Amino acid sequence: MITKTFEYPVLKRVEIESARYYLDSLGNPVPSVTTVLSKTSNKSDGIDQWRARVGYEEAERIIKLSTDIGSAVHEAIENYLNNTLWDKFEDSLDQKIAKKISQKFIKDGLNDISEVWGLEVGLILDNLYAGTADCVGIYKNKESIIDFKTAKKIKKREWIEDYFLQCCAYANAHNVMFNTKIEQLVILMVDRDLIFKEFLVKPIEFKTLTGKWKSRLIKFNKEK
Repeated sequence: MITKTFEYPVLKRVEIESARYYLDSLGNPVPSVTTVLSKTSNKSDGIDQWRARVGYEEAERIIKLSTDIGSAVHEAIENYLNNTLWDKFEDSLDQKIAKKISQKFIKDGLNDISEVWGLEVGLILDNLYAGTADCVGIYKNKESIIDFKTAKKIKKREWIEDYFLQCCAYANAHNVMFNTKIEQLVILMVDRDLIFKEFLVKPIEFKTLTGKWKSRLIKFNKEK
């Protein structure tokens, strides 16, 4: 399934004012896609209100649990797609949840990936932005950026536009770097109830999202 179609760069990460940046090929720091989106999001007030409501320690516990589950699931999926041992979970709560979610991904979520060009691949546009895509390859016979998401509950499509914008940024970078024509974005999500959901972005919506991503990048640079 893995094909060495492209030679992806190794990104060098740096921290600037507690934000994630990468060095481009010229040695200049450029923001990560997630940094651009987080700094231009209007959701931060809601997150702060949630932290205040549940308490700082409880919020940190919930965030850490979600992060640990997500990291373990991503590692399992990457190992599975690399045809290596993926079932390497420990006996802790987060690992048990991650194992069940990974099994659901493998059973229902990965069957339409017929070719993988790269996993956790670095993508970068000099003087603009950089980031790491979960998966690039062929999904339902179309070249795609594919992202794997875990969630406590399956999210509504209108809640996850930033997920689409993240993949859109990666697709545009890939198209410039390698002269591809990726216009399909795929979000595969499994929640803790083991419900699987596929979200697809087709070419018409991709063009709209590209415009929104450019606007967010311009906003970030102006505010910076």
